[in-house]
Amino acid sequence: MAHVTTRDNTRLNIKDWGTGRPVILIHGWPLSSDTWDDQAMAIADAGLRAISYDRRGFGRSSQPWSGYDYDTLSDDLAAVMEATGATDATLVGFSMGGGEVARYMSRHGGSNVAQAVLVSAVVPYMAKTDETPNGLDSSVLDQMTREIKADRPQFFASFFKTFFGQGTILRSVSSELLEWTCDLAMMASLRSTLACAVSFATTDFRGDMAAFSVPTLIIHGTKDETVPIDATGRVAARMIPQAHLIEYDGAPHGLFATHKDQLTSDLLAFLRQVEPAGPSRGPVEARGSEDGTTVRSMISDAPLSE
Repeated sequence: MAHVTTRDNTRLNIKDWGTGRPVILIHGWPLSSDTWDDQAMAIADAGLRAISYDRRGFGRSSQPWSGYDYDTLSDDLAAVMEATGATDATLVGFSMGGGEVARYMSRHGGSNVAQAVLVSAVVPYMAKTDETPNGLDSSVLDQMTREIKADRPQFFASFFKTFFGQGTILRSVSSELLEWTCDLAMMASLRSTLACAVSFATTDFRGDMAAFSVPTLIIHGTKDETVPIDATGRVAARMIPQAHLIEYDGAPHGLFATHKDQLTSDLLAFLRQVEPAGPSRGPVEARGSEDGTTVRSMISDAPLSE
């Protein structure tokens, strides 16, 4: 199945790899499902089914004028699940994709979902207000919008350096990877790029948090300058009843590339735990990752691995 057609006749490009229990991978802004390839291959090799798709307006999907609000985007996710027959699924949302997961859990009642994963996700609320002082000021979105309209390629060239923590002592990515992500970003339409930036920066998901009725893994870098952890990951972990929070100390936003082995390992460990876990265990001490990065884990019920 190369495409799924939504109710408003938007064609979504689909990758469907492997067999077994489905894992739905939802990409971030302004990229495409290609950014999940490393994790998708590992999931399929582990005997599971990896389903990823390009959000409307991005990658190889249709580029309609409308539909970039999270209600419609969660309906697109529902269409993907229905068309692929996905049941007992794990939803994995990176960055903006975490919003689709949250809105699907509330708007669609978490139908056919066994687990959820939020990686560097924008939930529960990105905007800075008196109630959310750690959020991003509205001037950040305004500046992004001006720069994208003025020179989109130049904006992305700078944006992805921060996205991947380029130039930091801890982590770096190749110039070729930076160029590749810029190319992916330019596949999106200008309309979808701008409209989705407004959606992820201003949508309030705090009311969706209680709808997470399944075990939920949250992974976030402590040095994420794109989606700050104090406004998102740490808050979501307190609001979601069955939440596991793993913090990658010193890590930036683009974990699928900068920490891809550790991210894959943590995802696979969580995917092996399909059944809801027992009572709260409280915090555990920091542990070391396979690549030497310190990982602090706040676990609200069962551990991620045996």
